[in-house]
Amino acid sequence: MTERELHLGVNVLSAGMHPAAWQHPDVDPNWFADPAYWIEVAQIAERGTLDALFMADSPSLFQPPDEPLSGPPLALDPIVLLSSLASVTTHLGLIATVSTTFEEPYNLARRIATLDHVSRGRIAWNVVTSYDPYAWNNFGHGDGPQPQPDRRERYRRAAEFIDVVRALWDSWDDDAVLGDKTTGAFSRPGAIRTIDHRGEFFSVDGPLTLPRSPQGHPVLFQAGGSGAGLDLAAKYADAVFAALASLPDAQRYADELRSRTVAHGRPSDAVRIMPGLAFVLGSTEEEARRRYRELNELAGERRLADLAQQLSVDVSELELDKPLPQYLLDGAESARAQGARDIVVNLARRENLTVRQLLDRVITWHRLVVGSPEQIADAIEEWFVSGAVDGFNLMPDVFPSGLELFVDHVVPILRDRGLFRREYRTTTLRGHLGLERVPDRSARRARNAVSAAAVG
Repeated sequence: MTERELHLGVNVLSAGMHPAAWQHPDVDPNWFADPAYWIEVAQIAERGTLDALFMADSPSLFQPPDEPLSGPPLALDPIVLLSSLASVTTHLGLIATVSTTFEEPYNLARRIATLDHVSRGRIAWNVVTSYDPYAWNNFGHGDGPQPQPDRRERYRRAAEFIDVVRALWDSWDDDAVLGDKTTGAFSRPGAIRTIDHRGEFFSVDGPLTLPRSPQGHPVLFQAGGSGAGLDLAAKYADAVFAALASLPDAQRYADELRSRTVAHGRPSDAVRIMPGLAFVLGSTEEEARRRYRELNELAGERRLADLAQQLSVDVSELELDKPLPQYLLDGAESARAQGARDIVVNLARRENLTVRQLLDRVITWHRLVVGSPEQIADAIEEWFVSGAVDGFNLMPDVFPSGLELFVDHVVPILRDRGLFRREYRTTTLRGHLGLERVPDRSARRARNAVSAAAVG
């Protein structure tokens, strides 16, 4: 093994990352709501010794319900589904996306901690904020006087939300359960405490109803690409699911994130950087490109509509054989997902691409590689060896076949190159990611006191 170890997760979005994945001949369009499909994907990932399965989420359809859906929605609740997957896997990490915009910290802290107990320490929470107006209207805000919050407010709420959740996870000491059958004392005096939080958005007494979880704190992922998202990740995250299209972009992102991480008093390498990697895999490059062309033909004009949605523009503003609208190239801000827009705009600007050329270069707002197993492995190795990333969240074109091809043909190459594990050596997600278990509040205070004495 190299001194650094490559980390690989898999991001599962219903049928696959290509918009025509559900139309592939090998795919049943109803799989997205079938637990058996998700179990198969998870077990393939575990067979490949991947770090984790990443599950996105949306509390809305992202569109009016009277318009036909262009593909399967993100239908199943991540926490409920991952509870099921925890029972059919033993090592694979499980990452649930939950928005801070529509949740309450106590409920989420309890559910995520419970899932960490159920999985014996394999859970992460992917922290997101929500800008989708359809989701906003699903939570009692559509007819009320309260407008949808802007990005700054969403991220202030998210930061306070995380503070409350982490305090609740620390409301029990590790040795809180005494279980003294002789005296009848079940808990140790003083080892379970209220958190007494009073803030801008939340008022929470605590404590939680259950002991600290196997990882101390479940792993925190963060997926925002804006400045506010970067700062949230630098302060709190253990890992980031970034959207990066080129190696220079990745290097700039890593420098910025690590600088902000140090500014928050954390080591520069505290956050694992794992951008998305969309790929189309074939036994040869020619076969992969043929597979990609066939999927593009199945998607037809929907690819243009998907690009327009990503850029937060009307599809009528995009002309296939012209560049993107000038205001986008000039860096106009979006009220929605700024990082998702920027990655496409930056690519178009850097390489002077037309809209048609852009459609051939992106499936989503993540890096796209089309090629043979060796070419996919080369692409992964280049970025990892550069030090800009710690690994990738894999985004196959079609599930489960794309993931199975990766596990059977790319993973062995990465292992032979000494980049990736041949077997799991730890049982927790923190262990897979090379992160320490978070000690309890008492242990942290004692450690800080020792450090202060040593400095003095």
